[in-house]
Amino acid sequence: MLLTSSQISMAISSSVVFIFTSLLFLSGYVLQQQTVRNLQAIIKPQPVAPPPPSPVLAKHFGTPPGHSFYDKYLASNRPKGGWAKVAYVQLVREHLHVCNALMLFAVLEEQESMAQRVIMYPKAWDQKVDGQSPLDPHVDTSKRLLRGAAKRYRVMLQPVEPMVKVVGGESVFPLAGLLSLSAYNRLIYLPPSGLVLDTSGLDHLFTLPMETNMLGISAGSEDESITPSVVLLSPSKDSFQTTLESLPSDGYDEDGFLSKIPRLADLPEDQVHIVAKTSSLGHEDDAFDAAEFLDTTSYVHISDADMLGPEYDTPQEMTTLARPRKLQPRKAWQDVYEKYRQSRMDVCGLDLEPAPKSGKDTAGAEKQQR
Repeated sequence: MLLTSSQISMAISSSVVFIFTSLLFLSGYVLQQQTVRNLQAIIKPQPVAPPPPSPVLAKHFGTPPGHSFYDKYLASNRPKGGWAKVAYVQLVREHLHVCNALMLFAVLEEQESMAQRVIMYPKAWDQKVDGQSPLDPHVDTSKRLLRGAAKRYRVMLQPVEPMVKVVGGESVFPLAGLLSLSAYNRLIYLPPSGLVLDTSGLDHLFTLPMETNMLGISAGSEDESITPSVVLLSPSKDSFQTTLESLPSDGYDEDGFLSKIPRLADLPEDQVHIVAKTSSLGHEDDAFDAAEFLDTTSYVHISDADMLGPEYDTPQEMTTLARPRKLQPRKAWQDVYEKYRQSRMDVCGLDLEPAPKSGKDTAGAEKQQR
């Protein structure tokens, strides 16, 4: 069957219309998809890049790359010889004070102080009689705590032999013996008992200039007869030998020795709140703020004439007599004793010791506080 010319013309026209319609549809579809993608890109939330880390000093060895802030900080605050050449050292002679040393090192570890840590203790605690441990039940507890200090707080344990005799005939290792630790350029010794609140202030003491081999810092008092709350030492073999030869071989009095240590006249302005003493809180005025005291003080030396010591469950009548009268100083005083009690339990698992019953025992406890 042959198509007429009109039919052929209609078929061609229909094909052209179909082709152009298809092209128009496809172009519309492409434009539509492109518009949809653009709208999605606008509506979809863009990921926010994390802010750059602030240059806060990290308390660890080494210098994080890319921040000159760290270089400047360490250059102005780094102790002589570096942190490997300075150490906190605690000399413990009584079982009562072993936990106090652990509490100090627990805070140093928690707050990441870079200084080294040393505990010196009587060698007799390691000795055995006829293959048996000493009969004193406190020895086992002290040895357990010392092992925990070495494992948990990276403390170096050093047993020491007695060198001099105190009044009464007992032989002890004197405080001057710390000068024998000549591997270190600077030592800090904190007489028991005390509470460390902020190690950064204490760490700054490693950078203080010293013109003598021993330097004491007293809290809030210019009376040099008072036992210093912090003792700085610059060890060397010569200074150890010279100081040891100056000590009496019999009748050694450590309180008298400490009273002769030169005192730091004035702390730098930014370090005046480093050391405080509980016995000084009774002299504070109405402007005193307990919260500010606890926030700005690095170390509180706990020593009160009418208290047995923070390790003891002191009778209420003695506590009432010893605590400050004004509200804010009393609150700070009570908070320090409570923090010490709680830390003693958390770090050592020890509750407060019962108050001594006899007058002789009470006198001994008061002597330990001085």
